[in-house]
Amino acid sequence: MHEPILIPDCRIAEVTRADPGRLHVAVQPTAVEASCPVCHTLSQAVHSWYRRHPADLPSLGSDVHLELSVRRFYCRNTLCRRRTFAEPLPTLVAPRARRTRRLAGAQATVGVACGGEAGARRLKHLAMPTSGDTVLRLVRAMPLPESPMPRVLGVDDWARRKGHTYGTILVDLETRRVADLLPQRTAESLAAWLKDRGPIEVITRDRSSEYARGAAMGAPKAVQVTDRWHLLQNLREMIERWLTGIHGRLRRLPPVETSEAATPRRIPARRRTSSEAARSSTRRSNSALARARRCSRSAAPWLCRGIWCDAPLMPRVFPNGLLGCPDPAFSIPIPVIWKPGSLGDVRTP
Repeated sequence: MHEPILIPDCRIAEVTRADPGRLHVAVQPTAVEASCPVCHTLSQAVHSWYRRHPADLPSLGSDVHLELSVRRFYCRNTLCRRRTFAEPLPTLVAPRARRTRRLAGAQATVGVACGGEAGARRLKHLAMPTSGDTVLRLVRAMPLPESPMPRVLGVDDWARRKGHTYGTILVDLETRRVADLLPQRTAESLAAWLKDRGPIEVITRDRSSEYARGAAMGAPKAVQVTDRWHLLQNLREMIERWLTGIHGRLRRLPPVETSEAATPRRIPARRRTSSEAARSSTRRSNSALARARRCSRSAAPWLCRGIWCDAPLMPRVFPNGLLGCPDPAFSIPIPVIWKPGSLGDVRTP
């Protein structure tokens, strides 16, 4: 029989469905003895039982809650300070944890990919509900991955509190990952870190003498180079300092005469609307357009967009359903005279 739920080091006693989206699984450990966590003495003498209810990975689209029967054993070692202890289940659940290890690992993996609140929303649809704060806590509890020894190392300072407390950040420039964080930005701390590591070929740093001294003490055979960002920053600062010094002389220089054709065309920050383009081409305001077309100022933007016809006295269809020219005396209802195709190119606002 293929069981839909497999619990390591335990046997399933009963599976019940309390509601359509949740399964309760009663499990019992299969070990006949347990080891004392202090003196590591094996014991088979059962003191009592108690129940734990950790959450587990979902099964068949439903979230799973275990009803785990845990035994307490007597410690038979008379020299041990523990009299009783609970049997450990290291492969299933951690002490005092409310979720199994495999569920915590799955939630932490989603948190690494999505973040706190976004990961919590995603886990709700995966039948592993939890809060965003719990997702972040599980991510912080994950062990750091093993990284190879860096060959090209980047050294720079980082601010724990900007303007007050600074440390040193070490980056593997080949993998583009942070190798370590040092609490100080001194030559001694950098030299001590470099001596504990393997041989480093290249060290990139800023022009700080403190880091230069630490790199020379910790890795004397490494090649020290100035990184591109600090090099460009120092070049910009020197150019700004030089321009500040000669600013007065530059203002006294005669203006350079340029032809109108050589003047660079200004690139607009955004694309102009049709109304703005028509107004700039005609160089006329709404009031001037209204006087030329003998209409109100509110109708001038419609004229610029070309929605109303360009001829001043050509019949138009107004929003109130009247067909006519600018003189209101000649405006008559459309159903009286309108026939399809009789008005030619007449457009409506």
